[in-house]
Amino acid sequence: MRSGVESSLKAMKIDHIDLYQIHWPDEQTPFEDTAGSLQELVDEGKIRHVGVSNFDERQMAAFDRRRPVETLQPPYHLFRRGIESDVLPYVREHDIGTLVYSPLGSGLLTGTMDENTTFEDSDWRAQASAFSGEKFRTNLAVVERLKNYAADKGIEVSQLAIAWVLAQDGIDVAIVGARSEKNIERSLAAVDVELSTDDLAEIEKLTADHVEVSGASPEGVA
Repeated sequence: MRSGVESSLKAMKIDHIDLYQIHWPDEQTPFEDTAGSLQELVDEGKIRHVGVSNFDERQMAAFDRRRPVETLQPPYHLFRRGIESDVLPYVREHDIGTLVYSPLGSGLLTGTMDENTTFEDSDWRAQASAFSGEKFRTNLAVVERLKNYAADKGIEVSQLAIAWVLAQDGIDVAIVGARSEKNIERSLAAVDVELSTDDLAEIEKLTADHVEVSGASPEGVA
């Protein structure tokens, strides 16, 4: 980890990294040890802030015993809401900044997919059960309902999905991928979308029968 930090500093020609995040929990290494090593780098001025990604509340609590977790980067979107039960309450209680990734459900919530959508063999979605068969069709139907609701508000379904994420208590940032300048502009427009309590309640109804979507991980896909 130290070698990686020092190599990054040299490659980028900078004297410190503003935020350094551990992206996957390593159960073979005590989290307290990882936190301690990162604290040393903070003390040396090479890192200013420390965060984690894909950690659950137990793992963050172990990390916290040595130094505070300052940010968390978990997956979160309308079709993947597992963090709501335990992780989000923990980050709210401990004032941890939360930057969620995949707010568009790995493409599902862009409104650009249909039943004929396929993926390259190198794409993890080609092996994911949520992107084929009945699960895929179920979620596509949900997206169609969301698309119609978004259209009534004069926005795109992707903007609705991002706005929904940002409206959740405890979420500070939505990390959105883009392949063009146009996509970036569309996503940025979601920041100005205000969802009322009634909007949020209606979105809950529209997505009630969704199928939970998992993503890629070091262990593979479901």
